[in-house]
Amino acid sequence: MNRTLRRLDGWLFALLALLAVGAAGYLSTRYAHVADWTHGGRASLSKESRAVLARLTGPVEITSYANPQGNLRQTIAGFVQRYQQVKPDISLRFVDPQLDPAAMRELGITIDGELLIHYRGHEQRLDDLSSEGPMTNALERLARGGERIVAFVSGDGERRPDGQANADMGTFMTQLEGRGMRAVPLNFAQVSAVPQHTDLVVLASPTAPLAPGGVQALVNYVRDGGNLLWLTEPRAAGAPLADDLGLQPLAEALGISVLPGVLSDASGAALGLANPHMIALGDYPAQAITRGFTLTTLFPEVAALAPIGGSDWSTTPFLRSGPQGRIDTGSEADTSLPGRPLEFGFALRRLSPSPDKSEQRAAVIGDGDFLSNTYLGNGGNRALGERIFDWLLGDDALVNLPPRGAPDRFLRLSQGQLNAVSLGFLAVLPLLLLAIGGWIVWRRRRR
Repeated sequence: MNRTLRRLDGWLFALLALLAVGAAGYLSTRYAHVADWTHGGRASLSKESRAVLARLTGPVEITSYANPQGNLRQTIAGFVQRYQQVKPDISLRFVDPQLDPAAMRELGITIDGELLIHYRGHEQRLDDLSSEGPMTNALERLARGGERIVAFVSGDGERRPDGQANADMGTFMTQLEGRGMRAVPLNFAQVSAVPQHTDLVVLASPTAPLAPGGVQALVNYVRDGGNLLWLTEPRAAGAPLADDLGLQPLAEALGISVLPGVLSDASGAALGLANPHMIALGDYPAQAITRGFTLTTLFPEVAALAPIGGSDWSTTPFLRSGPQGRIDTGSEADTSLPGRPLEFGFALRRLSPSPDKSEQRAAVIGDGDFLSNTYLGNGGNRALGERIFDWLLGDDALVNLPPRGAPDRFLRLSQGQLNAVSLGFLAVLPLLLLAIGGWIVWRRRRR
């Protein structure tokens, strides 16, 4: 009787095991779960890419013109699959470019594997799958619904958005163009007002006084709800920058005062900066632009700013010197004053006077060198500049894709750790298996 019950238990256990395996197989066809155990989750999408995908409310169609021979199609499919896991309505189809060469020439397909991405009537091309950055940037441009027009005031010695001189911003704007922004010149000697459909106006460090008509055009633009970025520079002692260049009406419209003199901060000596006028920041006031931003940025020759009372703007500082900050106007008396944190970057927002949008945004920064060709590569200057432009354009899902390497490809062990692993696999594990096997044989013989 006992032997029959034991056999029955064995058959029942086998039947339950088969049922469990069948149920697991059935559930695996209906539900999927993917776990990424790599260091930093490098095998899955970053949170920035997920934020961009969340803004795409409709299906995305991707067409890859890849040769069926070789492993290129498999590589592309694996790359796109990471995006499909987050957004299932991304479709991917392959076209053999050799079947219709004339059609490929008409489409401008010149690279094997080139992607055409379609979303809501807009199209982006992509031929770089080395990382998720280019793909996410292409999706971000599609989410924006087209190019954003950024007008740079020109004609008064401003920094050029397409220039290659040290003080120009050509390198930075080239990178922004890859993210769906287009820089256009705005010369008030040729036009009397900011053109319609301008998403952002940039006044980048003018060196000559602006004509009264140009200043009034900027004031009217701000009054009517336009977004503005004003990069100021410190001037010699005597008169504030706004008065010196005829920009006082614009400063009053924004509720910001540009203080005379050059900001000085001796705390930069801890980072090896001998010049106290070179401001290095690693800590930032809490604001949407700098939320979660921890990179060090470098600002040469900075003008301090201060808010003007009575403005209807909500003014929040996001760039501030260290506790040893002071304003250097060339007077010896200034060096005897105790240092204090001084702001040189303000983010402004208010209800928009324009019926086309709900909120108006502006930013005033006491330095434009940090985005110039000379200083753009210092620390987080480029990343901070991208955040400023994204915020001013209303793209609060800021995209900052740091390169994610593969630090888990190499396992570094000390000699003691290596000996412990070797002993475990060569001695401990075999002995453990022998002990378990002996225990099972002993139990069966007792029956």
